[in-house]
Amino acid sequence: MNIADALQRQAQARPEQVAIREPDGGGYRSLMFGELWDRVTRIAHGLPSHGIAPGTRTVLMVPPSIAFVELTFALFAAGAVPVFVDPGIGLKNIKQCLAGAEPAAFVGITKAHVARVLFGWAKGSITSLVTVGPRLLWGGTTLKDMVREAASVARVSTGATAADDVAAILFTSGSTGVPKGAVYTHGMFTAQLEALRDVFQIEPGEVDLCTFPLFALFGPALGMTSIIPVMDSTKPAAVVPSNIVRPVQQFAATNLFGSPALLNRVGRHASGDANAAMPSLKRVLSAGAPVSPAILERFSKLMSPGTQIYTPYGATESLPVAVIGSAEVLGETQHLTAKGAGTCVGRPVPGLEVRIICISDGPIATMTPDLVLPAGEIGEIAVYGPQVTQEYFRRPDLTALAKIADSERGRMWHRMGDVGYFDDRGRLWFCGRKSQRVISPERTHFTEPVEGVFNAHPAVFRTARVGVKRGGVVEPV
Repeated sequence: MNIADALQRQAQARPEQVAIREPDGGGYRSLMFGELWDRVTRIAHGLPSHGIAPGTRTVLMVPPSIAFVELTFALFAAGAVPVFVDPGIGLKNIKQCLAGAEPAAFVGITKAHVARVLFGWAKGSITSLVTVGPRLLWGGTTLKDMVREAASVARVSTGATAADDVAAILFTSGSTGVPKGAVYTHGMFTAQLEALRDVFQIEPGEVDLCTFPLFALFGPALGMTSIIPVMDSTKPAAVVPSNIVRPVQQFAATNLFGSPALLNRVGRHASGDANAAMPSLKRVLSAGAPVSPAILERFSKLMSPGTQIYTPYGATESLPVAVIGSAEVLGETQHLTAKGAGTCVGRPVPGLEVRIICISDGPIATMTPDLVLPAGEIGEIAVYGPQVTQEYFRRPDLTALAKIADSERGRMWHRMGDVGYFDDRGRLWFCGRKSQRVISPERTHFTEPVEGVFNAHPAVFRTARVGVKRGGVVEPV
């Protein structure tokens, strides 16, 4: 099994369909599925001669683009292991992540290579370099030269990887601690792809406006035409709204994946503007943070009646976990949130098991029945399934804190680091991060149920429930 096989199947089924469009001056540059797969296989063929062999950990720092998709699938096809680090985590964290990953190769745009040299990223382990764009004083090759070298090579098949072989290392954002390298296998990527397709009923031939780098990979693998907008994907809250609305209208996009910050930005600026309507959208997906009902309501007015905004719940270590649509949020659960119920994140996706277990800050070796709490009781959220990562790269200490062995089935449960509960209808409610709960002498206070009450006030945009120590006693504020 190789996750690149998914792209090969789409190329064989629809070679003349546009796979990707990227901004090019005042217009867009396009690449068909057949052309994309041809370039992927040629790049994959050329990687070993430049030191990137099967199993080689390879940092990939290329912004969303045709080159990003080509290189990612080429690395998959060649059996190499791309290492993804969000540039938004900061220079210090990037250096720390790469020091731990010990990559042997670095593939990036010119700007990324300049930063690599200036800040000494993984200088003790990197031996192979590929530059996307102009190459300055460093060695290695360029993507352009690599493609030219393989111009006469016949298409090659993907590497002989297995479902449990490591496919990539994705570093978490570090928003709740040190960034950690979640290890993905080819089987996990495949399960994730199938879950997204089935849960959201995504069909080949659709058009996706991808504002999030990872979804720029899922789009082509699902047979969608991916449109890359003009924006900085690390700063979604600063997007120019017309750069989202116009390509949706121009290419009749049916799918949009955007962070809550992006939906908020576009919704606020486009609300009430008849020229900003996006009736072609069949669905909108938003993840990464809780999406407020106000954002859902505002953005929904830009779409056709009945079109839903789905807010899949998950994390880098497991996505998706649960899903709810805007119709249920706006029609029911927002009113319960305003009364202190927390935020409803929907029902677990098929094939994934979710349990609410006793809250603990230490390691839990094995999942046992006595850990599981009944419906209605708040505890820690733990998940089990084929798209759940099993370890953090070279961090056994953090793996022990986040994973629980299932002795009967042989795989690990992942502790989401969130607290929540199930209601009597099987819906999962999010009550905040475990690390942010406030333990006072009287009781434990969870953040989301309290914040939801205050956030419902029209004059309040955002609230934080925190603990302040006064006279040695923690008080919730």
